[in-house]
Amino acid sequence: KIGVMFGSPETTTGGNALKFYASVRLDIRRIGAVKEGEEVVGNETRVKVVKNKVAPPFRQCEFQILYGAGINRMGEVLDLGVQQGLIEKSGAWYAYQGDRIGQGRKNACDFLAANPEICVVVEGEVRRGLLPAHCQSDESAAESTEASAGDDAY
Repeated sequence: KIGVMFGSPETTTGGNALKFYASVRLDIRRIGAVKEGEEVVGNETRVKVVKNKVAPPFRQCEFQILYGAGINRMGEVLDLGVQQGLIEKSGAWYAYQGDRIGQGRKNACDFLAANPEICVVVEGEVRRGLLPAHCQSDESAAESTEASAGDDAY
């Protein structure tokens, strides 16, 4: 759209049908670079749900996409743990249950990658804090079904 004073000047390509036909539309933006020293190793990304017919719309999240590795799961667990108060952050230091796990985000992510049992515990606590109760019961039922199906397969 040309000369738009209010709202977003962006248009969705593909004509009008795509706006109405799609069940879910996401706005994906690069908001920064992830660097190690001077070398760029990934992107900071923001995803906004523009339209959603199957779940609550207008939510957003930010995460890192690392080249050659994909979405930085350990960084997500770390950020959400800090956001929910499970992991304490003081200055550059991160601590879990009083034990320091790393100085700087990268070292804390490396600690979680090296200690998957701690990462699983933190991720479980984050999920319990963020997901509604009915989703958690569905998730645990699905996990128990998968576990029993795996036992019967052999």
